[in-house]
Amino acid sequence: MPVLPGAEPFRHEGGDIGVLLCHGFTGCPQSLRPWAERLAARGLTVSLPLLPGHGTRWEDMQLTGWQDWYAEVDRELRILLTRCRRVFVFGLSMGGALTLRLAAKHGDAISGIVVVNPANKVHGLSAYTLPVARHLVRTTKGVASDIAKEGVAEVGYDRVPLHAAHSLRQFFRVVDAELPQVTQPMVLLHSPQDHVVPPADSARILSRVSSTDVTEILLERSYHVATLDHDAERIFEESLAFVERLAPVTGGGPGAGEEPGSGKEKETASGG
Repeated sequence: MPVLPGAEPFRHEGGDIGVLLCHGFTGCPQSLRPWAERLAARGLTVSLPLLPGHGTRWEDMQLTGWQDWYAEVDRELRILLTRCRRVFVFGLSMGGALTLRLAAKHGDAISGIVVVNPANKVHGLSAYTLPVARHLVRTTKGVASDIAKEGVAEVGYDRVPLHAAHSLRQFFRVVDAELPQVTQPMVLLHSPQDHVVPPADSARILSRVSSTDVTEILLERSYHVATLDHDAERIFEESLAFVERLAPVTGGGPGAGEEPGSGKEKETASGG
């Protein structure tokens, strides 16, 4: 099945610091492509895979589940770990949940994580009917392109396959139980005005992870797909500063040879 224009995976061979990026549910690499390109331009090795069942047509996604999506990012992470001295994982929405599970499972092999509007739960009364409804109705309305910036669109499905949504709900339960195993330094960026994932998801993640080096940043001018929205530049620069602090690309930079700091801070994005 042909891949939708813009949905192609992205890979860049850079230096010995690697970053794996995980896109969201019913989305594709297009939502993270500018982020990936910015990281690559700074000399990082970057992997942005296309998750199984995504980036083609929703009927293909109907045949996949969370085990398939997680297996893909896990495979890409293992490849990066063989090539790079230090590896970070970044994710958007469901990609944030994938990031958190990779962190829980791989421990110190991952140097740090950045999650943007990470999802933790399928919300609404309809979530409780998924086990039965998926056998009666194939799809529901899509969730793509929740973006405040005019003229910008996300490449994603306009329908959500209920079988896949049911699997996603199961996955969130798995990840939620594993959150206390997440110990890596973390940056969590979230939008107060998010019409797909409510702020409660970020709050729960922050309350359950065991990480002590945590930065929370509010993206006041963006909706759910913040990586394509008004605060995209803030996301790119904050994530690069995070990597540079923990694993300087050039020797002798700030934080070289230092242990990650402790304490939690909260910031608010503004301007530009």
